[in-house]
Amino acid sequence: MTTQQKTAIDNQSDHNQEQLYINTIRTLAMDGVQKANSGHPGTPMALAPLAYLLYTRHMQHNPKNPNWVNRDRFVLSAGHASMLQYSLLYLTGYGLELDDLKSFRQWGSLTPGHPEYHHTKGIETTTGPLGQGIGNSVGMAIAQRYQASRFNKPGHDVIDHYIYAIAGDGDMQEGISSEAASLAGTLKLGRLILFYDDNNISIEGDTSISFTENVGQRYEAYGWHVQHVADINDLAALDEAIAAAKAVADKPSLISVKSKIGYGSPHKQGSHDAHGAPLGAEEIVLTKRNLGWPSEEPFFVPEESLNFFRQSIERGAEFEQAWQKEYDAYAAEFPELAAQWQAELSGKLAEGWDKDIPTFKAGEAVATRVAAGKTLNAIAPNLPNLIGGSADLAPSNNTNMKGLGDFGGTENGRNMHFGIREHGMGSILNGMALYGGLIPFGATFLIFSDYMRPVIRLASLMKQHVIYVYTHDSIGVGEDGPTHQPIEQLAALRSIPGMVVLRPADANETAEAWRYAITHQDGPVALALTRQNLPTIDREQYPAASNLTKGAYVLVDSEGTPDIILLASGSEVSLAFDTAKQLHQDGIAARVVSVPSWELFEAQSAEYKEAVLPKNVRARIAIEAARTMGWERYIGLDGAYVTLDHFGASAPANTLFKEFGFTVENVVNKAKTLLNK
Repeated sequence: MTTQQKTAIDNQSDHNQEQLYINTIRTLAMDGVQKANSGHPGTPMALAPLAYLLYTRHMQHNPKNPNWVNRDRFVLSAGHASMLQYSLLYLTGYGLELDDLKSFRQWGSLTPGHPEYHHTKGIETTTGPLGQGIGNSVGMAIAQRYQASRFNKPGHDVIDHYIYAIAGDGDMQEGISSEAASLAGTLKLGRLILFYDDNNISIEGDTSISFTENVGQRYEAYGWHVQHVADINDLAALDEAIAAAKAVADKPSLISVKSKIGYGSPHKQGSHDAHGAPLGAEEIVLTKRNLGWPSEEPFFVPEESLNFFRQSIERGAEFEQAWQKEYDAYAAEFPELAAQWQAELSGKLAEGWDKDIPTFKAGEAVATRVAAGKTLNAIAPNLPNLIGGSADLAPSNNTNMKGLGDFGGTENGRNMHFGIREHGMGSILNGMALYGGLIPFGATFLIFSDYMRPVIRLASLMKQHVIYVYTHDSIGVGEDGPTHQPIEQLAALRSIPGMVVLRPADANETAEAWRYAITHQDGPVALALTRQNLPTIDREQYPAASNLTKGAYVLVDSEGTPDIILLASGSEVSLAFDTAKQLHQDGIAARVVSVPSWELFEAQSAEYKEAVLPKNVRARIAIEAARTMGWERYIGLDGAYVTLDHFGASAPANTLFKEFGFTVENVVNKAKTLLNK
């Protein structure tokens, strides 16, 4: 036998072995979906070669320590292909067992329909709503660069890894991916490598019915490094493309890969029939035969295949041990930096971070957006892991951190310029928070929280520490008119489980709102802030603004049991305040309750809630320049409302408040009418 013949035989043997490993992923995916009688088998079958290469040859990861800080991140933006990732997590030793794959999509299983963060080890983010994962991966790449610029030192690259993401046609069609990818190109995020599964199939059929653009050219226009692999089964070409992407330091990379959905299925390969439904028992048998699979038994895993994948455990330990040696040397040379990094990763806030939070003088007229900006600038110098910015509205949102530079413009710049991309901004913030160690914030007008609702929902679902600064929070926007006047947005945000909405009544409540937003690490917080000036309450005469953390508190009270309670949030608290004065002059005992947060009030004890809103005082009025929806829980059937259940109008703010009934006279009349019933 010649050397050339022996090489050919060895190469064929290696090829056969690799096909065995790849087909292990394919068969587990199709079997899992079939047993659940629900799911998406086609994409995992198609993407198996890529996932095999990433998890066993390219990704730096440790299955026994999924949270190792210098791991490569992997984001499956095409979250419907979850069985692809679950199969790899089982095979490479992350702790999933074969029984977990058999309980795919079942009650209490570790393998839900789409990957869920915190639920299963090795899942970096919750995906499924298409395009979100692309935005998350951009956020992770931003976080990686920012943290590397802060903590890496010459000769000590302790933050040195990549972010990999897989997306499909659906991800590319959703607008959020365009927003995020455009910013990634502008920022030249060289550690981001995105794979586009170009299989030309969506639920309704061939993508040509609705999607004919050249994705590669689009990403080139964004400023990405773009490569094309003609066949996902060409492992050598894939390998080469990944290596080339890693070598590009000044651009994010897109690797467009042609695949066939449902690869190996005799009757469903390349068809939308393989997308969102089980292949069927008979078709699975035929597919296994077509792939040369050694068994028709469901969930069969060849021992040699499992042994090969489980080498990832040893290899991962070696990755981390080598890094740990490097980190120990780094920590010895830069102990303060190492300690700071570890503290931030644990969620510990810098000592004295809040020492400069301002106190605003009584009588000052200050818009809460202005007070928030001053508070942010007092906090930021003492909290170096606070990073964020605005969707091109920083001058209006008051979110520019003075003297701290622009991200991408200076080495450690902390002001993000997201551009006019609210949806993309939200998913990027989620990625930054998921990365670990950072407190990201993003800002826009409250009305445009509508553009962000999907990402806010995911931040709440994942309990991520993300802060939203929403200014121009009511008809106080004035002349911009109903398109810019948020009416239903407060109700919409309050409806999201796990979300904390804070609408402070004055400058000092605003400072306390920022304090709460920084310390609350178990989910997102939204600050709803005014454009217009508000009077600053005299906190020597009235209760402290720190009562904001109780969600609602008695601001103004009467002697004895009140006749009526006025509940208000934000800018309408001052109206309730003035109304109470008039009612007292008219011999009516009124209590004013500032309600900056329903969520925080609901978290209080029953005794506290009864003390603030005693059941025997049934005459209550809710005052808020927004939808009535939800206030009935505090007002009941016997109460009244000064709210806004219609859109606004274009006029000066003072005119609008008067025309829509937000006046002392109107509220007093409502109170008297209510009491006379």
